[in-house]
Amino acid sequence: MFRALSVRNYRLYFSGQVLSNAGTWMQRVAQDWLVLDLSGTSAVALGITTGLQFLPFLLFSLWSGTLADRLDRRKLLIWTQVAAGILSAVLGVLTLTGHATVALVYVMAFLLGCAGAIDNPARQAFVHEIVGQDVLPNAIALNSTSFNLARLVGPAIAGLMIAATGSGWVFLVNAASYVVVIVTLLLMRVDELHPQVREKGSVKLKAGLTYVRDRRRLMLVLSLAFVVATFGLNYQITMALMARQQFHLGAEAFGLMSTSLAFGALIGSLLAARRRHVPLRLVVVAALVFGAVEIAVGFSPTYIAMLVVLPFAGGLAMTFTTSAQSFLQLHSDAWVRGRVMGIYTLLFFGGTPLGAPVIGWAAGRFGPRSGLIGGGLATVLATLLCLGVYAATRAPSDDDAEQPLTPEDELEVVQKAAADSRG
Repeated sequence: MFRALSVRNYRLYFSGQVLSNAGTWMQRVAQDWLVLDLSGTSAVALGITTGLQFLPFLLFSLWSGTLADRLDRRKLLIWTQVAAGILSAVLGVLTLTGHATVALVYVMAFLLGCAGAIDNPARQAFVHEIVGQDVLPNAIALNSTSFNLARLVGPAIAGLMIAATGSGWVFLVNAASYVVVIVTLLLMRVDELHPQVREKGSVKLKAGLTYVRDRRRLMLVLSLAFVVATFGLNYQITMALMARQQFHLGAEAFGLMSTSLAFGALIGSLLAARRRHVPLRLVVVAALVFGAVEIAVGFSPTYIAMLVVLPFAGGLAMTFTTSAQSFLQLHSDAWVRGRVMGIYTLLFFGGTPLGAPVIGWAAGRFGPRSGLIGGGLATVLATLLCLGVYAATRAPSDDDAEQPLTPEDELEVVQKAAADSRG
């Protein structure tokens, strides 16, 4: 379950991510609550804020994936952490001095999203450099474990801090957490990293898009990532509204709901860490069952009932995301991995600006439950549609054609890709 922790560089990376992710989850809860306070509990304002934070993933992920294949990923990650830390500190100061407005939160959410859009493809591809191919699924699952361990405690701490001191200090704590990540990246032994494979000549986006287009299994997984993220994974909007409007509770209850969801996600990521192989069937089934459970969450009659069902939703969501990421990285070649993960980032996070305002509007118009029930139903139906298209267009030879390259073939493909890019 913890094989990747035998690698020193990964132990550093993992420890930094736990603290930084806790700060990030604290900020998300504080930001949502601040917007509700400043806007007079506006579901639309909350949806716009979430949409703006994820809009840069829609705009820049393809470019940032290309950047991740072109530049030194470790150095790129250091600079994205610096930018995110400064932005969080500025938002904290604005809040504490009473100068925060909904418009300013919109701007800061968008800028933080820009840093995240550049960071995400490089960070996901960098894990392969740290641990190599054999331990990669375990490392991805442990990354999710650190993310959800932080998610388990972060929202609860944020709820208590908001109730005691307001949102401003939460933002400053998150700003400090980025310093930890920068230090762990600087302490890594560069000579122990697996070499980053690059194309000869210019690294172009077109080669990455062509690579994915010719691999139907990658296309299916990427389509499911878009479906689940766009329709299903908007819990930060719906849970805040369920706590405040449906159950008439405060920030502490909202934080506990987030913690309940994170508990299930933590269990799901730990179970994923034991998995050595990631079949395509697992990705598809996880998407379908997650959508069904989200519908059940929406029908929860009481606050306690919702707390009981949320861990199952969290576990299934994490099963899907870890299996999807592992499948994509294991079935992508090193020279194009950054661009593949850039496409994944675009679809997984870029769908939120499309789905979040709609779900926020629906929750405001028809009640908070509609966002959960409608999102789960759309996830199930869209997953079935993607699966039907894949089954109708899949050729028997696809599996053999889509196997990842052996190291002996790597140089030949890199040279060919470079020639195609020049052409």
